[in-house]
Amino acid sequence: MTRIIAGEARGLRLEVPASGTRPTSDRVRESLFGALESADAIVDARVLDLYAGSGALGLEALSRGASSVDLVERSRPAAAIVRRNAATVAKALNVASAGVHESAVLTFLKRDTGTYDLVFTDPPYDLDDAAMTADLVALAPLLSEDAVVVIERASRSTPPDVAAAGLEVFREKTYGDTAVWWAQPVVESQSR
Repeated sequence: MTRIIAGEARGLRLEVPASGTRPTSDRVRESLFGALESADAIVDARVLDLYAGSGALGLEALSRGASSVDLVERSRPAAAIVRRNAATVAKALNVASAGVHESAVLTFLKRDTGTYDLVFTDPPYDLDDAAMTADLVALAPLLSEDAVVVIERASRSTPPDVAAAGLEVFREKTYGDTAVWWAQPVVESQSR
């Protein structure tokens, strides 16, 4: 069982798909969100949760004060669960429901025109490096200038090629078999 850890929807139970997803552990979510709050990266952020699974990461951000969240999940059964979870959290917060998009991540990114301040990408551990890089490259034009991108993969995976997307890693942490990288757009220094 997964719950919203903190914020206005704290304690709400979230459904988790029976198979095909790997929910982020409470320990990882708690550490991740503590650091995001310290960095003032959540309140009023426009959030994108890729490979949403149950939607726990994006909905946790919404509970903690994000202004909006879009959740992308390709699996029809998982997307149905994300819709129910989003409706439950939105009702508790008395806000419009989060946007749930039943789509492959790359397809969504290539057609989306939004701008995001905080992005979670937690793909299946077997997603290959080329697909991960393609996602990041397609994501880059949708990022605000000071966006934070949180990438979660297996600790045995090669680090994501964030440079191909004009991003740079500024933090990384391993939690057992889970590795988390934080990236941001590279700021071009202006010469005088």
